[in-house]
Amino acid sequence: MQQELTTHRESEILEDCQKAISYVFRQPELLRAALTHTSGADTRLASNERLEFLGDAILGLVTCEQLFHRFPDYQEGELTKVKSAVVSRRTCARISKVLHLGEFVFLGKGMHVDNHAPSSIMEDVFESLVAAIYLDGGLEAVRSFILIHLGPEIERVAEEAHAGNFKSILQQVAQRTFAHTPQYHLLDEKGPDHSKCFKISAAIGRHRYAAAWGRTKKEAEQKAAQNALAQIRGEPILYESD
Repeated sequence: MQQELTTHRESEILEDCQKAISYVFRQPELLRAALTHTSGADTRLASNERLEFLGDAILGLVTCEQLFHRFPDYQEGELTKVKSAVVSRRTCARISKVLHLGEFVFLGKGMHVDNHAPSSIMEDVFESLVAAIYLDGGLEAVRSFILIHLGPEIERVAEEAHAGNFKSILQQVAQRTFAHTPQYHLLDEKGPDHSKCFKISAAIGRHRYAAAWGRTKKEAEQKAAQNALAQIRGEPILYESD
C-alpha cells in the first residue's frame, strides 16, 4: 500500500513539473532522472549528474548559436563575455526558482530547507532538465525551451555589455525595427591632416539621420548613431552638426 502511494505521488510530481515547464515528456523516465539528486538516488549513476554534464553543453551551444546570429557585429571576446554571464550557475538557479523546480526535486531526507532545495541543487537541476528535454524531444524542442527562459537574459546582458557602443545598439534597433543595417556617410571633414574633424551621418534604408562631428571617424560614427537613436525614439538629438 505504501509503495502504491509512493508511486502515485511520484506520478503527481512529474505531472505537476511538466505543467510548470510547459513541456510534456514522451519518456517521463527522463524527467524523473533529471529531478533526482544524488542524495535521493540509489546510486550516483541513477542521479542527474550525467544529465547535468550534457545539459551544460547544450545550454552553451544554444546560447552561442543565438548570440552568433543575433549580434553579428560583436567580436569574439564580446560574445564570450555575454555567453559566460548568461550561462552562469546563478542564472540557472534563478530560472529554476522561477519554474519552482525545487518543489519537484527528489532529494534525500533532510535536504529540503523550508520546502525549497538549496541553490546549488537548483542550478544543477535546470541543466539536467535541459538535457532531458533534448534527449526526449530533440534540438528544436530544447532550443525553444532555453530561449523562452534565457532569451530575455541574453538581450539584457548583451545590451549591458555593449553599453556605450551606440553603433551596435543602433544596428540591433535597425535590424529589429526596420530590417535594415545602418550605413554611415562621411559628409565633410575639416582641419589640418594631424588634427582633422569628421562630419558623419547614419542612414537606415532611405532615411538619413542628423549628422555629428567627431575628432576621429570612429567618434563621429558613435555620435551619429546616438543622434539616430534619439530621433528614432522621438527625443532631441545630442549633437548638432552645424
